[in-house]
Amino acid sequence: MHDIRAIRENPDQFDAALARRGLSPLSSEVLALDEARRAAILAAETAQAAQNAASKEVGAAKARGDDAEFERLRALVAEKKAEVAAMTARAGEKDAELRDMLMRIPNSPLPEVPEGADEAGNVELRRWGTPRTLDFAPKEHFDIAGVKPGMDFATAAKLSGARFVVLRGAVIRVHRALAQFMLDTHVNEHGLTETWTPVLVKEEAMYGTNQLPKFAEDSYQTTNGWWLVPTSEVTLTNTVAGDILEESALPIRMTAHTQCFRSEAGSAGKDTTGMLRQHQFEKVEMVSITTPETSLAEHERMTRCAEAILEKLGLPYRTIVLCTGDMGFGATKTHDLEVWLPGQNTYREISSVSVCGDFQARRMNARYRAAGGKPDFVHTLNGSGLAVGRCLIAVLENGQQADGSVDLPAVLHPYLGGKTRIGADGVLA
Repeated sequence: MHDIRAIRENPDQFDAALARRGLSPLSSEVLALDEARRAAILAAETAQAAQNAASKEVGAAKARGDDAEFERLRALVAEKKAEVAAMTARAGEKDAELRDMLMRIPNSPLPEVPEGADEAGNVELRRWGTPRTLDFAPKEHFDIAGVKPGMDFATAAKLSGARFVVLRGAVIRVHRALAQFMLDTHVNEHGLTETWTPVLVKEEAMYGTNQLPKFAEDSYQTTNGWWLVPTSEVTLTNTVAGDILEESALPIRMTAHTQCFRSEAGSAGKDTTGMLRQHQFEKVEMVSITTPETSLAEHERMTRCAEAILEKLGLPYRTIVLCTGDMGFGATKTHDLEVWLPGQNTYREISSVSVCGDFQARRMNARYRAAGGKPDFVHTLNGSGLAVGRCLIAVLENGQQADGSVDLPAVLHPYLGGKTRIGADGVLA
């Protein structure tokens, strides 16, 4: 959420940041509502002061025995009380309107973020690995002979509908091994603290990490008001909501492996085959809470943590910085990692690592205090480390052989009881 004081002090800068995202100026609308809110608050405070003064005079009139004045003043107090209640309610309404407006405005991109209207404006930073040269036509993950017995879309559709999958046998063992490998690497080598969190959260948690109010249709809500998390970014980041942390406690670095749920309302007809885009999936998430001075360095560090997973798995990838027109709502800068999928003959997103500045912290009222200083807002960061299902797709497609078997990355062998491949019959061998 944006700082209203910063908008008051420099509305042109605020509008310029929105323009970089392809949005129209909003400062006039925001400041008009802010002025109405402040006027309503002042009116309520003035009426309250008048009520307080009249209340004191009531007692004095009573003490003097001036019954007529006492009755007049008592009626005036009652009138002022009703007036104060109405003005306080109006001030509250204006405050809520302003907060809702600010909640719907995306974060400002950092100056170094490249300009662009859509993904065509993204800039490649680096590549790692070289895609295999195959002497056969590569298949997509769901068409590989050894994978078919363990990837059942028909049964999933019978149970739940489209964009679900039932995994069995060798395929789910590799899926589980990937998640465990990611967690072990992040905890043992990258210094992240493993955390287990609920997948059902209160509405305020979704507001805190900017899923609400703007993106309600992309998530699932239960009948009793809980929301299913689209990612454990929601829970991990909100662990510090409302807190004032000591600077010495920062950075806080967390990782969690959870189920994630997305309605995919904004992607109708996109990636409908296979398990690339599902309503229910698993992800190993990374979240960092830092000071403002260290957040950009932490962004680079988190990106390297995600890259390291792909490198250990031997999966070719490229790292790009998203342009102003393609970055997410809450991000001020984002790196995407795209893994090579030979079945599609292209790179596809497998991780998005974003620094959000104090945008989420203001929504959550998450602050820290330097020694002897006043509380200030923390900076928050989040990233996939990685999306487990998409990583499974990449492992299967990059390891496929001409006979329909799949060679598995060496780092997974210990997690699979020493097994090294999925045979063309779908059995680990």
